[in-house]
Amino acid sequence: MSAPLDIEGPAAPPRSNGELVFAEPWESRAFGMAVTLYDAGAFTWPEFQAALIARIAAWEASAERDEPHNYYGLWLAALEDVLTGLCAVTTDEVTTRARCLARRPAGHDHRDHSGHHDHPH
Repeated sequence: MSAPLDIEGPAAPPRSNGELVFAEPWESRAFGMAVTLYDAGAFTWPEFQAALIARIAAWEASAERDEPHNYYGLWLAALEDVLTGLCAVTTDEVTTRARCLARRPAGHDHRDHSGHHDHPH
């Protein structure tokens, strides 16, 4: 993985025993989208980190203290901020793509263990 992820601090992704933790399949997709776009040179990591920290700070300023934030919901919002700020895509395009990914069935990203693909040959 090429993205220089924070280990500590407000922008650090959730981890368990040092490994990234995703509660839902869409969270790993959101993570993957950001890393892929970073790898492609769409933005610098400090730009994304700043957007993520700003989103987390805005959430903390407006949310109830006992309500946990959805890290990857804020991650997607930060990605949207960075991409729309660069005029790379419109907000509607990001929202549409994110909704499309979120609607995929849970096993969509994983091949079955028999080695067969979902599509016919």
